[in-house]
Amino acid sequence: MVKAEAAVLPLSGVRVVDLTRALSGPFCTMLLGDQGAEVVKIERPVVGDDTRRQSNPMVGTENSAFLAVNRNKRSVAVDLRAEAGVEVVRRLVAVSDVVVENFRPGKAEQMGLGYEQLRELNPGLVYCSISGWGSDGPYAARGGYASTAEAAGGLMSVTGERGRGPVKVGVSIVDSLTGLYAKDAITAALLARVRTGVGQKVETSLLESTVSILSMSAYAYLLGGVVAGRWGSEHQWNVPWKAFETTDGYVVVASSSEEQWRKICVGIERPDLLEDPRFTTMADRAAHREILYALLDEVFATHTTHDWVARLDAVGAAAAPVNTIDQVFADPQVLARDMLQSVEHPTLGPIAQVGHAQKLHGTPHQITLPPPLLGQHTREVLTDLGGYTPDEIDELARDGVVGVADHPAATA
Repeated sequence: MVKAEAAVLPLSGVRVVDLTRALSGPFCTMLLGDQGAEVVKIERPVVGDDTRRQSNPMVGTENSAFLAVNRNKRSVAVDLRAEAGVEVVRRLVAVSDVVVENFRPGKAEQMGLGYEQLRELNPGLVYCSISGWGSDGPYAARGGYASTAEAAGGLMSVTGERGRGPVKVGVSIVDSLTGLYAKDAITAALLARVRTGVGQKVETSLLESTVSILSMSAYAYLLGGVVAGRWGSEHQWNVPWKAFETTDGYVVVASSSEEQWRKICVGIERPDLLEDPRFTTMADRAAHREILYALLDEVFATHTTHDWVARLDAVGAAAAPVNTIDQVFADPQVLARDMLQSVEHPTLGPIAQVGHAQKLHGTPHQITLPPPLLGQHTREVLTDLGGYTPDEIDELARDGVVGVADHPAATA
């Protein structure tokens, strides 16, 4: 557990206008908020962010998908189809440091919210665009989701079991990865602004994020001419490396060296395998993987997952249980590393939140605000940052340009 005295957070004093919706953009801006940025989330009146109305499990009146990626933000409901709504955003941008948007390329410019239009108001602005395919090239205008990027970017071609069709990764990893890349680009641009005094536009896309993590599979082809395939939980070159079924679940065992192979054989009490010429080297084991895995399948089927992890851990071999999601959040290591936290929601009470993967010991991340109600902070933000009077806000609300939450949690 990381502990530190109360300190100014890394991005304290940075204000972000968040025009994003769904997952990749909101994940990016949530991470900025976790590091202390003031995030103003712009949502459509009445309907809000797309994730407020998805088919994910509901928690009271709130959607768990929205609750997953929108903490540490204030919600302002604005109709960007209205000229007066665009003006609201422009006023906020004039006093902000960062804009993040994930419209299709060209849409922001059509609304008067493109980079060139907004930097006239604010030359120091860091403007981040997130898209499916990038702002130019033959696919720029296409719609895109994480799965289409996984497919076109090659990730799906190497995901799935041998001899079977491609599958998507079990979570929206490309959305989250793209959000991470966007956050990284934003913080780098903010650092560059300290040196240059001016902002800049930064970009990332679902496709580029996917291609960037092909990693060794990319270089196996680019430098070695080998096109990787699907190997399930196995490794193409390192053997053994696989999820083995136990009496009550699965255990993953991984070996990338002869020393690790020796430890595995000791841990499973099969030292005879070390003397078998078919398994002497990694190349030998890869050449005889079917024979070896048949033998190991029989071994691991004799005990529980917990038993095997304990035995292998005792000899220094790499092994882990295949935890289900509920088991993850009961895992003592996950809990010890503060990966399960909570925050007080205005209508739901305490709600669980996934913790921070980054641990900053001097300026630790904090969850200071719960995911907001739709339009919860419209009056507060338009008054404090936009310079609107109460009467002007009331008029905008009557005209449907802005939405104001009527819950007591909303600041009047």
